[in-house]
Amino acid sequence: MNNNGTIIETRGLNLWYGDCQALVDITMSVLRNRVTALIGPSGCGKSTLIRCFNRMNDLVDHCRTEGSVFMDGLDISGPKADVVAVRRKVGMVFQKPNPFPKSIYENVAYGPRVHGVRDTGELDRIVEQSLRQAALWDEVKDRLNDPAPGLSGGQQQRLCIARSLAVNPEVILMDEPCSALDPIATAKIENLIGNLKQRYTVVIVTHNMQQAARVSDRTGFMYLGRLIEFGETTQIFERPVQELTENYITGRFG
Repeated sequence: MNNNGTIIETRGLNLWYGDCQALVDITMSVLRNRVTALIGPSGCGKSTLIRCFNRMNDLVDHCRTEGSVFMDGLDISGPKADVVAVRRKVGMVFQKPNPFPKSIYENVAYGPRVHGVRDTGELDRIVEQSLRQAALWDEVKDRLNDPAPGLSGGQQQRLCIARSLAVNPEVILMDEPCSALDPIATAKIENLIGNLKQRYTVVIVTHNMQQAARVSDRTGFMYLGRLIEFGETTQIFERPVQELTENYITGRFG
């Protein structure tokens, strides 16, 4: 563990989709066991940035990067990085819940099975622990064999969080995790995020500035592929340094 508590660090990160530059010279650090929020208008590079943290941009044609992304001090952006190991350490929760067409149990057990866990007792333990951490166990413990797509939207999203926790990641990336949910389900996810940082590092992309203010410890404001301002959440929302940040937060644009 780094002495300064940094788990992810980018240095001079640039990214292009073909001829279009989506990220411009991003240098930032993500602190361990903290919630970091990225805000900014649509198309400003928020989702692209967090996908650099688990190499998901590798799956996009004609995508290339310059600069570095470090995790625990190791450069994960270079050709020698073990991408499978990176993705095991960095879980991802998407905008819309995407449970597998399997039972609730098998959704959570899927990752551990892929990584070689075969013992039924161990799988049972992992499934229960992951569902408890995702605040879902009490709602589903009596119907673990039911189809996961039959859950409500909010339950499906918490199941997807449990699925990401089952492989024991260090970091959880959340890309607009509440945008498809109602206010009650959103409140449950936000409360869950606060609990998860006790054991994990969370990075959340959100269009909802109130949500960022509620759940995050640090916030970055992005605009046109650039990280305009990054700091403690209270400072960003109450005393922004950059005029562009203030204009966005006060609703003057975006």
